[in-house]
Amino acid sequence: MRKIPFVSNKKLREIVKKYPTPFHIYDEKGIRENVQALNEAFSWNEGFKEYFAVKANPNPFILKIFQEYGCGCDCSSLTELMLAHSLGFEGEDIMFSSNATPDNEFIYANKIGATINLDDFTHIEVLDKLVGIPETISCRFNPGGLFTISNSIMDNPGDAKYGFTKEQLIEGFKILKSKGAKYFGIHAFLASNTVTNEYYPTLAKTLFETAVELVEKTGVELKFVNLSGGIGIPYTPEQEPNDIRVIGDAVRVVYEEIFGAAGLYDVAIYTELGRFMMGPYGALVSTAIREKHTHKEYIGLDACAVNLMRPAMYGAYHHITVMGKENAPCDHKYDVTGSLCENNDKFAIDRMLPKIDIGDLIYIHDTGAHGFAMGYNYNGKLKSAEILLREDGSTQLIRRAETPKDYFATFDFCDILKDMDYNN
Repeated sequence: MRKIPFVSNKKLREIVKKYPTPFHIYDEKGIRENVQALNEAFSWNEGFKEYFAVKANPNPFILKIFQEYGCGCDCSSLTELMLAHSLGFEGEDIMFSSNATPDNEFIYANKIGATINLDDFTHIEVLDKLVGIPETISCRFNPGGLFTISNSIMDNPGDAKYGFTKEQLIEGFKILKSKGAKYFGIHAFLASNTVTNEYYPTLAKTLFETAVELVEKTGVELKFVNLSGGIGIPYTPEQEPNDIRVIGDAVRVVYEEIFGAAGLYDVAIYTELGRFMMGPYGALVSTAIREKHTHKEYIGLDACAVNLMRPAMYGAYHHITVMGKENAPCDHKYDVTGSLCENNDKFAIDRMLPKIDIGDLIYIHDTGAHGFAMGYNYNGKLKSAEILLREDGSTQLIRRAETPKDYFATFDFCDILKDMDYNN
């Protein structure tokens, strides 16, 4: 089975004449259709709001698209908060979910009116001393143990560093209420990249039941339940994608069953999706520049793990299309590599592909989330440009490629590199 790129070989050949590879390219049409489908899937909940996980793709042009559809931002650091605020996301449009949080980040989040989602019981006292307890507050729940769906283990929350225990939540809500908090939220993230329509409804049942217990034992006013992220995408072509409308309706059934019985009809549902919102709508475009014939057959690209870390870091699968050879037989076995001085700098290992010739454009699928965002500068490699493929077929540069001047910019406090020639 094969995946189909969202841009044609002909169009991509035009684009690379203007923007040299490597670069990440994003599909505006697909992004818009997807966020609209999400909003429709949860339209039954009057307070529904998606807080896009900025860490997945911190590009202001992308965030502005989501803003058009009423989305907020889920931020986890000072710079993400600054980015969201500078783009006009205000107050409750920003959810701040952090861990081991520095003082200055709590202070800034409070200053711009973001909803703070506390990760740990001890953070109550920290926040209170720094800025006081705000009227609206949220806490992250970690039930511990294993998280299972239909007897299949999805993840191990008990090993995760995040969240309160249930007992800590109950005590924490009581303390927060006594310190002036009026409106409460609960949040949890129990599994990553689930490709099943059952994840959100199962998570919702756990959270809704916990929320009802919290209300009964603490008397707080529950404002929202944040289902966070975890809805995944099919990285491999044989996987069936999640159906967000089926998911939304299944969450509605659980909501009516649990919150309806408790008389909690006005609790808002929030989501913090990143991978689901952007993953399939981005691709890393690279050029085959070298070949090597030793113990294996290697194809070397002008991209490397700096541009896409997931295969090197997790052994993650990303589908590859050799542009112009979409229908050619996959009868050659390659390791597709970058040029880092690390042997894990491989986009594919023993991958069956069409014969690759030097100069072929290599399209690596599903890099819209945690692609560019996870980039780094090891070996002095520079981050690529980002391109938006507009709905009308035009392209827009939404981030230029880094230059050596960017790489050396943090030495601007001294003149040790004053004779550096940045044009070479």
